[in-house]
Amino acid sequence: MSRTRREFIRDLGLSAAAIPFVLNLPSLAFANQAKRKQRVIFMFSPNGVVRKNFWPDKDGKDFDLKEILQPLAPFKDRTLMLNGMSTLVRGDGDGHMRGMGCLLTGTELFPGNIMGGGNTPAGWSKGISIDQELKNFLQKNPATKTRFGSLEFGVMVPERADTWTRWSYAGPNKPVTPIDDPYQMFAKLYGKAKDQEALSSVLDGIKDDLKKVGAAVGAADRRLIEEHATFVREMEEELKQAKAAASHPVPVIEPGVRKDNDNIPQISKVQIDLMVNAFVADFTRVASMQYTHSVGGARMKWLGITEGHHTLSHEGNDKIPAQEKLTKINKWFCEQLAYMAKRLAETPEPGGQGSLLDNTTIIWTNELGEGNSHSLDNIPYVMVGNGLNFKMGQAITYPKRTAHNRLLMSIAHAFGHEVKTFGSANFCGDGALTGLT
Repeated sequence: MSRTRREFIRDLGLSAAAIPFVLNLPSLAFANQAKRKQRVIFMFSPNGVVRKNFWPDKDGKDFDLKEILQPLAPFKDRTLMLNGMSTLVRGDGDGHMRGMGCLLTGTELFPGNIMGGGNTPAGWSKGISIDQELKNFLQKNPATKTRFGSLEFGVMVPERADTWTRWSYAGPNKPVTPIDDPYQMFAKLYGKAKDQEALSSVLDGIKDDLKKVGAAVGAADRRLIEEHATFVREMEEELKQAKAAASHPVPVIEPGVRKDNDNIPQISKVQIDLMVNAFVADFTRVASMQYTHSVGGARMKWLGITEGHHTLSHEGNDKIPAQEKLTKINKWFCEQLAYMAKRLAETPEPGGQGSLLDNTTIIWTNELGEGNSHSLDNIPYVMVGNGLNFKMGQAITYPKRTAHNRLLMSIAHAFGHEVKTFGSANFCGDGALTGLT
């Protein structure tokens, strides 16, 4: 008779620390392989895009990748661009606030005391976000239930909590805080709550457990355990080296910008690597990656740019130097997307066919369509990967001011979650988007 996960762990006498290494062994009875593992990643970057260097000149499979999207050239046949999506939600809050708070929820903000520009003050969103909706849907089914349900990653997210800094919501008035400290995320995944100075190996205490598991499973499972353990060991070393490299004092650049501004590229890489391995271990099928925040003011010195991102985004379209710098900034974010896609593409699907990218879709978006106009029209949506069964390798232009609620519904439907509306029902009357499948 097949053993359950709990029985397997009990019979071998494994410690809780060993659990992350046995959750996703393909040949074990508790590893559901009857249906492929669909995954989705929501990726955020702020302050709009330079439209002329972002949107293709034509639709269909022959769409062109403008300068900002050039890093996606290796994945063009697995890329989908959606033009015309708009955040139609109005009410309290400025463009940045509504753009951020409504991006994944599709609904209005509560009245509040956070003032943005000359608009009415606002609070948190009134609804659940699509990532958390999917988490709840998948966690109800034993075949798709995972250890965490969802994982929220961040890169340089402010300590303060307000409508500009949160885009994931567990429900009305319930913002979800992303983890932007790789040490903290590592500890969450592997249960080793050591501080940075005392970071010791997760593997040191479970060597005997891993030997027991290796003796009880087949060659394919042993290889997966060894690969997972190697990743953990290498990540521990990388975190230690990052700590040493960042030990020099870094001056505070401006209010709300974390002291690790200059380490953003390194933090991004570590967070992406942790996310990919979380998928390998089947810790989650839903993840998000938030780069800075709405009104994010990172100074990307590694690109030769000393001005803050948000400040540059307010420059007019006729200011060529600013447009060139903003293009570089958005291209750098696209490079992070491309690295994420590359890591997924080169990682085999454990116990399944193809790669992780064959079963995962990354959705890159923004709170604004354009920074200087604070437009909520034509919000950028770029998808990479085959996790949602959408027709990839094309660009689609929908009628102007198509409610992005319809896209959120389409994402839910791709997971078999047949919602009739999502967010504000006022914007769902036309149903899910057509032309995606």
